[in-house]
Amino acid sequence: MSGRQRTLFQTWGASVSRAAGPPARSAGAGRPRSPGAPRARPPAAAAAEAQAESDDDVLLVAVHEAERRLGTGHGGFCAAAGALWVYPTNRPVRDYQLHIARAALFRNTLVCLPTGLGKTFVAAVVMYNFYRWFPSGKVVFMAPTKPLVTQQIEACYRVMGIPQSHMAEMTGSTQAFTRKEIWRSKRVLFLTPQVMVNDLSRGACPAAEIKCLVIDEAHRALGNYAYCQVVRELVKYTNHFRILALSATPGSDIKAVQQVITNLLIGQIELRSEDSPDILPYSHERRVEKLVVPLGEELAAIQKAYIQILETFASSLIQRNILKRKDIPNLTKYQIILARDQFRKNPSPNIVGIQGVIEGEFAVCISLYHGYELLQQMGMRSLYFFLCGIMDGTKGLTRAKNELGRNEDFMKLYGHLEGMFAQTHSASSSGVSIRKGDKDKKFFYSHPKLKKLEEVVVEHFKSWNAQNTSEKKCDETRVMIFSSFRDSVQEIAEMLLQHQPMIRAMTFVGHASGKSMKGFTQKEQLEVVKQFRSGGYNTLVSTCVGEEGLDIGEVDLIICFDAQKSPIRLVQRMGRTGRRRQGRIVVILTEGREERTYNQSQSNKRSIYKAISGNRQVLHFYQGSPRMVPDGINPELHKMFITHGVYEPEKPSRNLQRESSIFYSRNVIFSTYRNEAK
Repeated sequence: MSGRQRTLFQTWGASVSRAAGPPARSAGAGRPRSPGAPRARPPAAAAAEAQAESDDDVLLVAVHEAERRLGTGHGGFCAAAGALWVYPTNRPVRDYQLHIARAALFRNTLVCLPTGLGKTFVAAVVMYNFYRWFPSGKVVFMAPTKPLVTQQIEACYRVMGIPQSHMAEMTGSTQAFTRKEIWRSKRVLFLTPQVMVNDLSRGACPAAEIKCLVIDEAHRALGNYAYCQVVRELVKYTNHFRILALSATPGSDIKAVQQVITNLLIGQIELRSEDSPDILPYSHERRVEKLVVPLGEELAAIQKAYIQILETFASSLIQRNILKRKDIPNLTKYQIILARDQFRKNPSPNIVGIQGVIEGEFAVCISLYHGYELLQQMGMRSLYFFLCGIMDGTKGLTRAKNELGRNEDFMKLYGHLEGMFAQTHSASSSGVSIRKGDKDKKFFYSHPKLKKLEEVVVEHFKSWNAQNTSEKKCDETRVMIFSSFRDSVQEIAEMLLQHQPMIRAMTFVGHASGKSMKGFTQKEQLEVVKQFRSGGYNTLVSTCVGEEGLDIGEVDLIICFDAQKSPIRLVQRMGRTGRRRQGRIVVILTEGREERTYNQSQSNKRSIYKAISGNRQVLHFYQGSPRMVPDGINPELHKMFITHGVYEPEKPSRNLQRESSIFYSRNVIFSTYRNEAK
């Protein structure tokens, strides 16, 4: 057998040809390869490969004869392969993973496991068995972002070793005609849902051949998100495919969970929480600490002045009885958006002719309340950067700019903030994250939470160094900090720059670019993750792009700089720690509204888990899940030690290599640390 993991069961799965006679191979023919020229091989390796191919040919002929006799009716199901379902023993067998994998084979399943406890492993097992059972079928794995797609194809290979020649990764940058050929020639596809939607609409995807569809980060399947579109399109062609949905948490509330179940045709949920008895032996303790910080005198004074401005612009809507709530300091941007939606649906007859004026007032209030939330959660600098975007026209809010420019109180506050942060904003807008020498400047703490965050991070590294004796003390522990807004991420990274080389921080953001901070391409995101895992940086300051899925590596301390209403966000963040050793999560909250938001989020999470795991039927599951296995066949569990070769990632194109060089020149933080540490 070749070293690329060839077992009888995989050979059954590798049978692609359904011709009348045994699959013949010429001397030059091999397994299907990715488009492009094959790699040159040394003579000795080529001889060994030829011998292995000869061994495989014997098995292929035998399997072909068995398939010919037993037939592959029932939608292409191979009765010979289907007598068994294979579970790998090359990793320690965990009962909960075995149970979930078995359940997911026979009914459309939503798997909810805390991050780091093997959702991808379960997916790989299920995918592999459908790959074996349906030799001419397709298996599809969808993930919401390109970096996740790249990560998952390698992760699945390392679990079950499906030959790389049968797998392919597709993104929007893969040309349409190339994707059509990949759909024709490959059997296991990894791609984003947007690509899947496009290929279904163009007819490039052979929808009727899909037998297993895996959906990562399934909590996104709300409304008209691409996951929902894919499922709706597939059922137009066939109902004979299995759905396996994966998420660390099922949804933000019961209503959202039901939407996911309905949109993805889910027949059952396999739910585990951090406290579930069957996962406790495999998870490490995660200490969650809540630190509540008062606003402080300076920030409170700014907030008081800002509320006066809010009252000026919101009072008009209140007087017209369009905005029902009159408690202006406790209104939220979301409540104003809901009020605007209600106004649009049922406009009062008394406002005929001034709808445009009211729309403008709503637009200004929504912008101002967004700034209000930034002020409370992130601080004065984030507020100023946001207001700058309005007043310099880059946000395109012309009406808001004109209205605010005529308000004396606003211009007074804006001028005060400008005096504090104009120089910082100018440097940030230059396109360089942090410049050499910036660490010598005195840092201004625009929110008391920043000081608290700094204390927690510095104390962590000092404590770690005191407890460990190795030379590379700070290289052995990792810290990850989450903040929802890029300007805040930048501010936190600049603050931590003061503590190099003990703290080596790097920002981590999505691909879109704004005026104050450049976005990261897929290549740059993966490079940052690689450097963080290897110790190039020991602190990662991230927006929400770091919450979902990406294998960041072992993190000892997670700091959440803000609170979100949805429990999904916190669950995703918490999952970054406690994988191989004890983890610590610190949530830093502003006293008042943000603290209440966090408490409500935690209550929502408990309600969801209680509703799903309780006896009372509150969710309605899809009743039409196909069994996929013909009646009378009940695959028996077969545990097998799976071996696999070395995963060979696709080589980056010249464009990606060029992007990488731009990435290093643009983000000077790491190079500054490295140079000064020598």
